[in-house]
Amino acid sequence: MTLSVYLSGEIHTDWREQIIDGAKDLNVTFSAPVTDHDASDDCGVAILGEEPNKYWHDHKGAMINAIRTRKGIEDADVVVVRFGEKYRQWNAAFDAGYAAAKGKSLIILQMPEHDHALKEVDAAALAVAREPKQVVEILAYVLNGSLPS
Repeated sequence: MTLSVYLSGEIHTDWREQIIDGAKDLNVTFSAPVTDHDASDDCGVAILGEEPNKYWHDHKGAMINAIRTRKGIEDADVVVVRFGEKYRQWNAAFDAGYAAAKGKSLIILQMPEHDHALKEVDAAALAVAREPKQVVEILAYVLNGSLPS
């Protein structure tokens, strides 16, 4: 069995690399949004033309990024959504809801301090992990039936 995993959520820490490195011996392929913050913010105006109004600048970028996000989520067997501690990630919550609506297996990665704020998101998930290592362990179990040593 091979799993396709989409890694959504905060872009300010190395949690994606931790999961990818930890899963290097598993039969898993990963995809993710563009994590270069400037490229993600400015893709719309770089491709479709400048916007003097910041709302339309952001809107153009969000629409283009949504093409990648929708494709990644729709192709994934498992969607992992990370909520970091520093920023409110409305886009991550949207991705989690979109994945749930598509019937995707959803793993939420968050710290305990966010349990109350994310209770509805967590209720849609099949697992709520605290550390990237736990996500790797879930993937190993799903693929191989092996428990952590």
